[in-house]
Amino acid sequence: MNMNRLRYFMMAVFAAIISLIAPLISAPGYEIDQDPEITECSTINALSCYPAEIADLIYPLTKDLPNQTQLSIAIIQHDQTTYYGVIKENDTIKPADNQEKVFEAGSITKVFTSTLLASLVTEGKIGLDDSINPYYPFPFKEQREITFLTLANHTSGLPRLPVNLNLSDASNPYKNYTEKELEDYLKRLMTFEHAPSSTYSYSNLGAGLLGYTLGLSQGSSFGELLQERVFNRYGMHSCFFRSADAGDRLVRGLNANGDTTSNWDFDVLAGGGGVLSTTADLGRFAMAQFNPENRELALTRVPTFVVHDSMKTGLGWHILQSETGQELFWHNGGTGGYSSSMTINMANKVAVIILSNVSAFHPASGNIDQLCFELIRYAGE
Repeated sequence: MNMNRLRYFMMAVFAAIISLIAPLISAPGYEIDQDPEITECSTINALSCYPAEIADLIYPLTKDLPNQTQLSIAIIQHDQTTYYGVIKENDTIKPADNQEKVFEAGSITKVFTSTLLASLVTEGKIGLDDSINPYYPFPFKEQREITFLTLANHTSGLPRLPVNLNLSDASNPYKNYTEKELEDYLKRLMTFEHAPSSTYSYSNLGAGLLGYTLGLSQGSSFGELLQERVFNRYGMHSCFFRSADAGDRLVRGLNANGDTTSNWDFDVLAGGGGVLSTTADLGRFAMAQFNPENRELALTRVPTFVVHDSMKTGLGWHILQSETGQELFWHNGGTGGYSSSMTINMANKVAVIILSNVSAFHPASGNIDQLCFELIRYAGE
């Protein structure tokens, strides 16, 4: 998640939460990949193809986005997943059958990383309060200890990014941050912004370190463990770490100017934002949250730290509090060419996922989160 976007929503979205708790009128959606009447609408404005309630939410928040912007939206409601895809072509918003198209998920990856942690914890392989230090063959700077829990809920005190991350290549900043750089950081350069477990401080470094350490803890790699314990378990067969693996299903990212841009490649910090996926896969993951017998997913949603009156953190999730007392489990993501947002209302069993090729650095990137919150309101809060 882009930290500027988080700050924006702590002010703007939470102020808007009052509007999210209003009673809603449920309206039926359409499965755009199954209804022949909708596939016939592919050359006209989406307003004539989708339910008016959906179109009235989508259009104002996409009309000012760059040409060739795509949004892939999944709404889970009444135990069913409905997909809405749009593409902006010049001044026209058109429907797009893109729930199987691949986008960078960005920091939504952190939810998967924490789900992997919860999987290992529920099986007794590691403990939340265990130190990560024993999994490294060298001492950390000043013998500072770090636990799995504080990495998962952003209370470790680690900064947002390591000081030895070379940001000169803004188009692909994480590509060359390898085990060598991480070891050097942990041994010589590590700093803390606050005492452990005392303050929330969002950290891409912390989440990346968590994923890498989970791999070490099981004598495997983070990618292999995530594939085995999360993606395979929840039927998520279109999740990748390399954009090349997505083939022609990849939607090209757009930079802040609306031009196509390169994908971000992650190495040792992949747990912080390295996954590419589809709304179909994320919809399966969100639907699994509603299984009352799933212990590992339930563990990720248990509050572990109170940030302020309107927000807590679980494992990976940000837990927002509405005036009705209902909890919204939320995470977003932002990379150089993509923005994403996912929100789940457990009480009403509704969820919304949006993947897009809108750059996190585009001035209207916040529209993706705004649309996600407005759609979760529509879906049933």
